[in-house]
Amino acid sequence: MKKLFFLIILAACVYGVLSYHFILMDSSFKFLKKTHMTLDDTFVDARGSKKAELLLNPALLKAGARDLVAKDSLTIGK
Repeated sequence: MKKLFFLIILAACVYGVLSYHFILMDSSFKFLKKTHMTLDDTFVDARGSKKAELLLNPALLKAGARDLVAKDSLTIGK
């Protein structure tokens, strides 16, 4: 019974890692649903000036990182 419980918890963790971007912002921790199940850009540090790097990553842009940056009150001019 313990092994089954452990396998279910492990499977849920693996699914979460494959399905979501975990983004550390200045004052919070954001979750962003990935467009494809992959391990790329799973944990992203966006504190301080690194927020602009979110907008340079195509996978994060497709997932909606532009909205996260806008909600976090960072403005980038053209």
